[in-house]
Amino acid sequence: MKRSKAPTTRRAEIQQLYQSYSAGMTSLPASALLKFLHKEQMELTADEDTAESLIDRYEIEETARENRSMTFEGFLRYMESKVCCVFNQAHTSVYQDMDQPLTSYFISSSHNTYLTGDQLIGKSHLDAYVWALRKGCRCLEIDTWDGPDMEPIVYHGYTLTTKILFKDVITTVAQHAFEVSPYPVILSLENHCSQQQQEVMAQYLVSILGDMLLTAPLDHLAGGELPSPNDLKCKILIKNKKKKPRIKTEQATEESADEGEEDYDDLEDEEDDEDHQTKTKFWSPRKAGPKKEEKKVVIAEALSDLVIYTRSVKFIGFSHSRDHQSHFENTSMAEKKARKLASGSGLNFVQHNQRFLTRIYPAGSRMSSSNYNPQEFWNVGSQLVALNFQSLGLPMDLNDGRFQDNGGCGYVLKPAVLLPSDRSFDPICSRHRLKPTHLLLKVISGSNLPVSRSNKGLDPFVRVEIHGIPSDSRKKNTQTVKNNSLSPHWDSDMNFIISVPELCLIRFCVRDQTGLLSSEFVGQYTLPFTSMMKGYRWVPLRSRDGCSLDPASLFIFVWNSLHTYSSCRFSMYKNMRRCDI
Repeated sequence: MKRSKAPTTRRAEIQQLYQSYSAGMTSLPASALLKFLHKEQMELTADEDTAESLIDRYEIEETARENRSMTFEGFLRYMESKVCCVFNQAHTSVYQDMDQPLTSYFISSSHNTYLTGDQLIGKSHLDAYVWALRKGCRCLEIDTWDGPDMEPIVYHGYTLTTKILFKDVITTVAQHAFEVSPYPVILSLENHCSQQQQEVMAQYLVSILGDMLLTAPLDHLAGGELPSPNDLKCKILIKNKKKKPRIKTEQATEESADEGEEDYDDLEDEEDDEDHQTKTKFWSPRKAGPKKEEKKVVIAEALSDLVIYTRSVKFIGFSHSRDHQSHFENTSMAEKKARKLASGSGLNFVQHNQRFLTRIYPAGSRMSSSNYNPQEFWNVGSQLVALNFQSLGLPMDLNDGRFQDNGGCGYVLKPAVLLPSDRSFDPICSRHRLKPTHLLLKVISGSNLPVSRSNKGLDPFVRVEIHGIPSDSRKKNTQTVKNNSLSPHWDSDMNFIISVPELCLIRFCVRDQTGLLSSEFVGQYTLPFTSMMKGYRWVPLRSRDGCSLDPASLFIFVWNSLHTYSSCRFSMYKNMRRCDI
């Protein structure tokens, strides 16, 4: 990203830093630049070669280059470059272990992917699938219903949302599935079709997806474990109910005379089924009397055969799953049930998600397609935390922040506390490690903040939010600067104590103070704690829809005690005033 010229205020701040290390000389020697990298940027692995490579890259004055030194203009170019972005540039590529089972990853997941608006009268559109895939989404939802002329359709059942053809959805997925990520795509089917139209669905899946469709288990895998993202590169998996295998014995024949359980698709639990909720809440007459039994969907064998590692089953309880659920079976549950389990049985939920895939989706009562906070379900290790990608706001900011990590590939390795080990983890418990992590943030200044359409003056302040386990989640504000969008200066220190930093997201949100107790969104940026660089860094701001607001940015100083530095070192930084900025 090419940065625009630094505003006067930031230029002055960077010049103070430069002068404190150049010691009155006209240029900054490589040795002094290395000292800056060690002491301020906390890049402890940097050496003389590192400093000289920065001079070669950012210094354009020949004399300075020959003397292995850096002028102020070269130093300014370096400080405004991607190298000094708050987001670790090494994390813009895939860097995590991609050979773990699918259960070991957070997987970017979409709910009602076909919708571009609300789930009552909103439009269904193929572009919604393109949008989700280009944002790195790896689990797409497709709600299928019988359509005219034996053409299955996709829409939100029992509503006035528009309809699109299933075959067009699959064609769109085939065209865009691996544009931004080579890792597997899961098609989560909410299947309401007759057997005849399920046969048509299966034909489309096979004929359109071709070799991309996973149609048989992988040969080299050991039993009892799901394949890894690397195992499934450029493959599309079908998530749906599956017929139980028939055991050809005399006893089994007698027991399966009633074929109900093995051939029917119950979709989700009745209380969780999204379309059932919609129908009950808005269209069903509220009359007393016996409950009418819902018609069950009979699974077509051709579609059932395409379900390999992602067979959907009903969630009954953690102990039942532990005793009866197979590694290739997954469960789905609405946010209300998941929230109750997370708050009351957090330890069991974490252990469940170490063995099985779990999908969480928004309550059916969210008719405007609003979202829940996904962090509460990442805290217990749920992999498929599905959100309405078309709905803007905090939940999608967190989702974008989480999944920009690991190259934006849609798969992020869960932290060690959520993976199988001898130690147990309950996110509700307030004490998790003997030495908590100290995070010091100094919000120094901003530049080129966007103003409102009315072109009125901006009274900006910055809110820094920590999103993690409940005991770690908090937010702090800077003071408000009056009528300054070009170069507001806050110079505000914030100190956070965090017990599980590897689960945390940090969100910088710039707001316009519009009244004593009111403010409006200006821009934000969210990133994982583990991707945040130390030292003097700039923060790129994004709009409400996630687009870059370049050149709008913040200038900050970051220090944390996660891996290095003593408590006295922390105290020194906490009280730092060396540069008087």
